[in-house]
Amino acid sequence: MQINLIPASQFFLPQSYTKDFHKGAQRNTFINLCVALCIHFVHLCGKISFMKRRKFIQQSSLASAGMLLGKYSFANTANDFPIVRTPASQRKFKSPAVEKLIADVKKNIGNNEIGWLFENCFPNTLDTTVDFEIINGKPDTFVITGDIDAMWLRDSSAQVWPYLPLMKEDKNLQELIKGVINRQTKCILKDPYANAFYKDEKKISEWKDDKTEMKPGVHERKWEVDSLCYPIRLAHGYWKETGDISPFDKDWQKAMRLVIKTFKEQQRLENNGPYHFERTTSWATDGVPLGGYGYPTLKNSLIHSMFRPSDDATIFPFNVPGNYFAATCLARLKEMKDVVKFTEEENAATDKLAIQILDCIDTVCIMNHSVFGEIYAYEINGYASFNLMDDANVPSLLSLPYLFPSEEPDRIYQSTRKFVLSENNPFFFKGKAGEGIGGPHVGVDYIWPISIAMRGLTSNDDAEIKHCLTMLQQTHAGTGFMHEAFHKDDATKFTRKWFAWANTLFGEFVWKVYRERKHLLD
Repeated sequence: MQINLIPASQFFLPQSYTKDFHKGAQRNTFINLCVALCIHFVHLCGKISFMKRRKFIQQSSLASAGMLLGKYSFANTANDFPIVRTPASQRKFKSPAVEKLIADVKKNIGNNEIGWLFENCFPNTLDTTVDFEIINGKPDTFVITGDIDAMWLRDSSAQVWPYLPLMKEDKNLQELIKGVINRQTKCILKDPYANAFYKDEKKISEWKDDKTEMKPGVHERKWEVDSLCYPIRLAHGYWKETGDISPFDKDWQKAMRLVIKTFKEQQRLENNGPYHFERTTSWATDGVPLGGYGYPTLKNSLIHSMFRPSDDATIFPFNVPGNYFAATCLARLKEMKDVVKFTEEENAATDKLAIQILDCIDTVCIMNHSVFGEIYAYEINGYASFNLMDDANVPSLLSLPYLFPSEEPDRIYQSTRKFVLSENNPFFFKGKAGEGIGGPHVGVDYIWPISIAMRGLTSNDDAEIKHCLTMLQQTHAGTGFMHEAFHKDDATKFTRKWFAWANTLFGEFVWKVYRERKHLLD
């Protein structure tokens, strides 16, 4: 795990000032420091390096003074913010529709810091992670996660998802997202059990020695049920927004049949199926026990998932939010039956699979908590063993209404939500810098901004939504971007400077608030 600490020297303050600040100076002391820095400004060089997002562009030292710690927001005027977004000449893709939205949001909200963060974060996927070209006459878009040069089926879907409503205004953007669907089709056909891929079909992974069927072009082969759900969600969303069926050719239809086949294999109703995974590692969350097949389960029609959306191994192989995601994505495939071109028998089998999963969730995935009443478990094994927790990565229990907005959250979800946002959830952390859900991926006491954004996206309460906005505004550690995770007591201790999913999801959250509760952004 890489943790990025922002040293005092990076802020270009006299040592006595930084010492006082890090010992917990109050806001009036902070203001005095800024005034003092202005006095010393004439002694500083005109242009100095402020910060880097993989070697960020340089900013003036006065701009640097405004970014001491994420705990202290910038002054709320538009000119107080340095330019940290990738320069226009270096952006991977440019969308007039996205730029127009950014300008509208910045112009029409009173919170200029949120406007600045939105300008940096919402287009981050397009600015920095997409590689678009035409291959064999078809658009092809490879999407990296950020600081890892590989494409996850999950992340790539989530990274471009917020742009779907803008496709009608920007046909080039539509072509880019069509290219993501085409690339995901290639990935699924290469290996439906893999979670991450390289653009170079011949590249050999650093994980080549994993005890599983590794192929050239595959970065990692962790079987996560959600990896096959996200491409369905993206394809369905694209189809609903555009009515365009050109991405859904014979290759895509073949990939969807392979998805169904893989889901059925991992129900393991007859045998363990073809997938197993082991890794020589000291990290318990990176390996699968018992020959790579996981701990025993009582077969009940749920889909086994050896890994979670965080890429951490499951404890009990039936991941509940992942299975719920699978069932609803199967329903989306059914809605697209004229596009998928399944036979009547295939449509019936797909429908049956979805119903089986939902019935199991209703009958074996709910437990009675002593404090919260009936709640969904995060994982089960079918033998009445429950793992009660939630993880920041999506699908999570918290995210269920986000993934299925057409369904009104039920009583059990509301109770589950109270549980996962409480200290009864072992991965809910609360400290001086903020509160939110983390997970074992980066360790205890680290909060994922994704979980804070998701809490806001799934809330109907103004106070809660405002609380989430404020926490995100105050925990970017002066970088102008979201991170993978930050320490609950010190936002300058964060992981991954460049994590596009978190950036784009933050932008999606702000845009939703802008449309529905604009007063919270003033």
